[in-house]
Amino acid sequence: MKTQSQHLKPQDVVLLLKIVSDNNPSWNQKPMAESLSLSQSEVSEAVARCKFSGLLAPDGKTVMKTAFIEFLQYGLRYIFPQQPGAIVRGIPTSHAAAPLNAEIQSNEIYVWPYGKGTVRGHSIIPLYPTVPEAALKDVKLHELLALTDAIRVGRAREKEIAIVELKKRFDLGK
Repeated sequence: MKTQSQHLKPQDVVLLLKIVSDNNPSWNQKPMAESLSLSQSEVSEAVARCKFSGLLAPDGKTVMKTAFIEFLQYGLRYIFPQQPGAIVRGIPTSHAAAPLNAEIQSNEIYVWPYGKGTVRGHSIIPLYPTVPEAALKDVKLHELLALTDAIRVGRAREKEIAIVELKKRFDLGK
């Protein structure tokens, strides 16, 4: 019998962010997989890992928002670290994308490398290779992913603002 690893993977975070962005408690795996450019089996395995970790309720549909925020705030940057790389063309992320770009002025632009991108900046490897495509399909998801990247690569101020913004979008107040 094959034992499946129950360690979180980057696509699990992307899935949880998409569930939060959709705010649809009766979501289905097939449309979710298509919107994230994942296979149905990847979504199914991510659901199992997220349930095991306590980030998804036992029903497999509801994100445990308080636990997920705690994970993003205190664990994400250690489990999925990232540092800005070479200047490339791509899609803005972190403080270079909405909503942080309205609050933070910076000469450093961070982007997910993407051939069809329109902005040049320091490359930030996305949590999962399909993130740029998924973000272009869903503005709310793009904002959540950009806020998540601000936690991964930002300075203290950016991280603080990102956490406050995530809590607002998760309906958790301050």
